[in-house]
Amino acid sequence: MTVSLLGAADIRRLAAELDVTPTKKLGQNFVVDANTVRKIVHAASVQAGERVVEIGPGLGSLTLAILETGASVTAVEIDHRLAERLPQTAREQGVPDGALTVVDADALRVTELPGDPEVLVANLPYNVSVPVLLHFLETFPGIARGVVMVQAEVAERLAAKPGSKIYGAPSVKAAWYGPWNLRGTVSRQVFWPVPNVDSLLVGFERDADPRGSEDERRRTFEIVDAAFNQRRKMLRQALSGLFGSSADASAVLESAGVAPTSRGEDLTVDDYHRVALAAG
Repeated sequence: MTVSLLGAADIRRLAAELDVTPTKKLGQNFVVDANTVRKIVHAASVQAGERVVEIGPGLGSLTLAILETGASVTAVEIDHRLAERLPQTAREQGVPDGALTVVDADALRVTELPGDPEVLVANLPYNVSVPVLLHFLETFPGIARGVVMVQAEVAERLAAKPGSKIYGAPSVKAAWYGPWNLRGTVSRQVFWPVPNVDSLLVGFERDADPRGSEDERRRTFEIVDAAFNQRRKMLRQALSGLFGSSADASAVLESAGVAPTSRGEDLTVDDYHRVALAAG
């Protein structure tokens, strides 16, 4: 059976049926263009038989494009109306039984997922995109790669390199799990309603081996937060509160091979990890 994708008229019909008015709070800008959802799935290299987790499926346009490949999908949806309707939509569009599982929950609170997904695909709103991504990467080590559509500013920050103006704590924390890169642009006109910001696709590949233990990750992220809370200040000053004094911070930094006069935006994730190890 062939899976049929949703068009703009289908999206509006479903929204009217469910009395759904897209809200800025939940980031509900629904994608109404089949070519765009196929582009996202292609950017994620989704293959038949793979297990995909989709965060925030909404009315199901991207969900169906993933299922069209022959992959299975676990969809996590916070809006109860949308979560309840999605399985019916999938059946109506030709999705075979057992290919879709819907989890009616807040993605930030999900700690278990059926099917052990290996790929993450999502269209995420600005206000929760980074916390949700970091939560899923931390909680589900089986997720090996993924592509998300997010506001351009978020995508660029996730993929930013040390020394750039947009490099920040999210850049370092995302890099803990592996490399990120931009995968393409998305027109504003493919959304309903049309947003007033640009969107980009950003993807990641998880490193084959973990960078460090869970304790090391927590300590590294604590140092990252302290460094960027005092952005553009020398690290010996930015980390003085964390290590007790500027002199103590300098000693830790020097033992990690990092100049105390460096600034947080100059360090790679490996630099931060070394500082965490040196701090003990």
